[in-house]
Amino acid sequence: MQTVITPTAPHHRTSARVGLWPGLPLCLALCLSTSALAAPAPAPTKAEATPQAQQPSSEAETFHDAAALLPKDSVTHHSGTFGGQKMTYTATAGTLTLRDDAGKPTARMFYTAYTRDGADPAHRPVVYFFNGGPGAGTAYLHLGAAGPVMLDFPTGNPADGANAQIKPNPESWLAAADLVFLDAPGTGWSVPVDPKQADKQFYGVRQDAKTFAKAIQLWANANKRMISPRYLAGESYGGLRAIEVASALAEDQHILLNGIVMISPALDMTLLDTENDILADAFVLPSLEAANLALQHKLTPETMTQHLDKAYQYAVGPYLSTLAGTPPTGEAADDFYEAVASHTGIEQDIIAKQRGIPRPEAHDIRSRDGHLYSLYDATLSIADPFPEGVDNAESPEPTLDGFGHAYGSAFEHYAATELRYQTELSYNLLNYAISQAWDYRDTNAPLVRPIPTLRRLLALNPTLRVFIANGAYDLVCPYASSRWVAEHIPVGRNRIGLHVYPGGHMLYTRPDSRAALAHDVRTFLTP
Repeated sequence: MQTVITPTAPHHRTSARVGLWPGLPLCLALCLSTSALAAPAPAPTKAEATPQAQQPSSEAETFHDAAALLPKDSVTHHSGTFGGQKMTYTATAGTLTLRDDAGKPTARMFYTAYTRDGADPAHRPVVYFFNGGPGAGTAYLHLGAAGPVMLDFPTGNPADGANAQIKPNPESWLAAADLVFLDAPGTGWSVPVDPKQADKQFYGVRQDAKTFAKAIQLWANANKRMISPRYLAGESYGGLRAIEVASALAEDQHILLNGIVMISPALDMTLLDTENDILADAFVLPSLEAANLALQHKLTPETMTQHLDKAYQYAVGPYLSTLAGTPPTGEAADDFYEAVASHTGIEQDIIAKQRGIPRPEAHDIRSRDGHLYSLYDATLSIADPFPEGVDNAESPEPTLDGFGHAYGSAFEHYAATELRYQTELSYNLLNYAISQAWDYRDTNAPLVRPIPTLRRLLALNPTLRVFIANGAYDLVCPYASSRWVAEHIPVGRNRIGLHVYPGGHMLYTRPDSRAALAHDVRTFLTP
């Protein structure tokens, strides 16, 4: 197992990431709601943007209701410089038609594909992207990290989503691979044909994995990319999804992967359940400590690796041991609370009130000195609208309830002006109904456990490699959980690379971390 702490030039104020899962107090990636913010300026990266009507395979079919509002596929031509490489590329925005066993359409699944012109398809890698939630569209990874354009937030005010602008992304992963962004049914512009059947057809761990595996097969087959090197990239819940999709690709489509990229991944639900699992409580502590050091300007590129390792060892050692034992009392309790306060920067009386387990979602933990800090980046804050105190459920989340909304309207604008794909449907950035309806069950268990599946994948595919990226200040999917999982993989541990960057759940909103991530991913895609 490779562990790489990637210390970029520190930005002590940054944007954060996203995603709450109603089943756990904190969880899963990129869950933001749709916005109607001011449209950003168009990206100046295109060479041509002449729409070409590419007939979808389903053109002879008649769709109804929302499914009928999706236009024909649009093909446009562009140029840009990514990773220092000038290139021309083709963008396709369109839909894939999913069908049941009888051949009847069940959904129109929206995708955006970017392919480098003139590249050899046999050797050019393809990365298939999805976000998490579950119920989140893929605009986050698309405009945040990997696509040819990005949503750029104002310098010095990363929480200002109203003035975020679309700009060229010089760090696009297009430098190393072709990119296919897929929206899950019910998110983005992916529309189930029969909404009444969507819960049963799509909204569960197993159904979802089979859906993405089939969509990937459809796109690869239609574009003659079945023999290209193949990678998955998922964020937050997309980490769990990536494991399950990799398994479904092998079992249902007979497609084996070269690699999986996970950003701020949820790898196991129980390891994020801070209300019911003390191991999850321990994993949050190093991120609180890292944020505390960063806010004091003590987490430098030179000391970051040492500090994060020391914080991890304390959390899974003395701290976890204390939580697992008989609760301390008297002077022993005072000493314990003092140590936790020292590590986290949270006042000792608040730590004592929570008996040594700082609940990240608690208003008392997030509210300090008139500022309200984000779960998705514990160094990012806004003015606390309730400094006098408020019920935890009434305390807003600076990322989830704030600037993160900007990705929805930004993608609608970009699709209409640059990709020439326009529809009356709003882009569903986060569908809360999906999160509420989601079936997390395994075949024989009440909750899916993806780690055994990952272990089987690594053993059965001896060249499969895994790249895990975490933000040091993420309290939703903390880096400690990724490290612990990787350390307990018995086969293929040396093929798992761990990378920790300054930032939160959406670590790529920091320019330096986005650049470092892109550099590391390019290396991963071209071993």
